[in-house]
Amino acid sequence: MSAAIDEYLEELWLAKGLSDNTLAAYRRDLVALESSLGKALLDATVADLMAAMATRYDQGYRAASSARWLSCVKGFYRHSLEKGRISADPASHLEHPKLGRPLPSSLSEAQVEELLQVPDASTAVGLRDRAMLELLYATGLRVSELVNLQLGSLNLRQGVIRVIGKGGKERLVPVGQEALAWVAQFVAEGRRKLGGEGTKALFPSNRGRAMTRQTFWHAIKRHAAAAGIESNLSPHGLRHAFATHLLNHGADLRAVQMMLGHADLSTTQIYTHVAQARLKSLHEAHHPRG
Repeated sequence: MSAAIDEYLEELWLAKGLSDNTLAAYRRDLVALESSLGKALLDATVADLMAAMATRYDQGYRAASSARWLSCVKGFYRHSLEKGRISADPASHLEHPKLGRPLPSSLSEAQVEELLQVPDASTAVGLRDRAMLELLYATGLRVSELVNLQLGSLNLRQGVIRVIGKGGKERLVPVGQEALAWVAQFVAEGRRKLGGEGTKALFPSNRGRAMTRQTFWHAIKRHAAAAGIESNLSPHGLRHAFATHLLNHGADLRAVQMMLGHADLSTTQIYTHVAQARLKSLHEAHHPRG
């Protein structure tokens, strides 16, 4: 592997603080490209990179995957040009594939209410799941952020939680009274029964350890099935519902952006399309001339 790849990834980590998973994906892309070229990346020509991109299309890679690959390659060559390692950027004229932005699927308010009622709160596990679902819907957290919450992340008196999001960025998210009440009940009555005294995790597994996001995702799917929710629920289902329902009720887009932890407002704006689509369907269904 070219030393230039290692140097680029190290400087990228220092500059942007990318996650280990993102850096590993970039490394795989660059190493695979260098291997397919049969030469050092710094020796690649425009024709080499165009041929590599054409090969990806021939092999049926999805547009999103090719866009990430091209972003990685372009970043490598921009960086190499800035450091004076090449005299011209061979990737400068490569174009990103056009990406559609599918609207995220979202649960209705009635479906969310049905889902929240499913866990049996008379048991420690059921109480934990109810508290987690309530908190997820009340805050719009990512599932990974939820399972990584520490007991010290919660401030019941002020009604906020401290969340460590993507790239290690920290944000404070307000929590509604209903969710706070369920979380407080779990901390007081259920957490110790799950062996919570042996872990800092706010929501321990039934083995007294921090939960994985896969474990909780399986629990969500189980509860959704019990609630009769047949739609293709994603791990972000309640996060999507949180954002969409807030906007449906008149919330400010930038406030929603801050609570979701989106770096770019354009990422949040997709939920305005979801809300508009919902309003349109309601109009068509109930207006006499819809």
